[in-house]
Amino acid sequence: MKLIPSLIAAGAMSVMAFAAQAADKVTLQLKWVTQAQFAGYYVAKDKGFYEEEGLDVEIKPGGPDVAPPQVIAGGGADVTVDWMPSALATREKGLALVNIAQPFKSSGMMLTCRKDSGITSPADFKGKTLGVWFGGNEYPFLNWMNKLGLKTDGSPEGVTVLKQGFNVDPLLQKQADCVSTMTYNEYWQIIDAGLTPDDLVVFKYEDEGVSTLEDGLYVLEDKLQDEAFADKMVRFVRASMKGWKYAEENPDEAAEIVLENDSTGAQTEKHQKRMMGEIAKLTAGSNGALDPADYDRTVKALMSGGSDPVISKEPEGAWTHDITDKALY
Repeated sequence: MKLIPSLIAAGAMSVMAFAAQAADKVTLQLKWVTQAQFAGYYVAKDKGFYEEEGLDVEIKPGGPDVAPPQVIAGGGADVTVDWMPSALATREKGLALVNIAQPFKSSGMMLTCRKDSGITSPADFKGKTLGVWFGGNEYPFLNWMNKLGLKTDGSPEGVTVLKQGFNVDPLLQKQADCVSTMTYNEYWQIIDAGLTPDDLVVFKYEDEGVSTLEDGLYVLEDKLQDEAFADKMVRFVRASMKGWKYAEENPDEAAEIVLENDSTGAQTEKHQKRMMGEIAKLTAGSNGALDPADYDRTVKALMSGGSDPVISKEPEGAWTHDITDKALY
């Protein structure tokens, strides 16, 4: 018996529709806009790694008005990308976020200063104006200033904090002596704007002993009690890490996939490929499982220095290997 082509097509479509209907939905909230910082997730979706795990993943970009902890608390996401200082501070305030995976091994955060400001070391920060991101990104900076014994109230013996937008204009326009930058993003915006590396003095948080863990995956603690949810997270982490390792090995292709998903059209190929090259340095060495030593270092940094630490006590239950143990081994 010959099958009519239209019936074959209809049958294939119904199978596809069933598969799509059967896939478990997962919503991921990013910390920032669509860019190579999140390439692993876009690659996992583009290459079908999520689909292979029976997942239908929605990736929601962040932005200046998006606070990932608020989104997940309100039920707008199942899992979110956040920095550990923000997640631990949020946990201490009552929202029980748990780290289930840690794709980023190293910190890309820096304070980039104009050489003509006279700053040559952290000892020269006193009396200067420093640009700082808020919305959860301020915690490593505040900890650093605490360790240096510098108040952040604008007093002569401290520093003046300029609430920095997500650009480098304050440095370019000499409204600030230093601004917050990431190795993979804002630093290169300064270079592209015309300043040279010789015009700048850069302080990497890693080098100053105040680095903390950045882009990790977080869920609400009570959700992990649901076996079906935990199973979805195992599959999500497995596919995501597959995406991250593919991105590390194929940075240019990963950057192109990111560009295809940028609905704003704001990103450029040059910048995204350069960013992906820098991001690969930060994810290198991580298989996705949180290194307890990195966690302990982060907690110690957040609790140290000055009278106003980021967190006041050692967290309990703030991370788990339950998901990565099943996903990665």
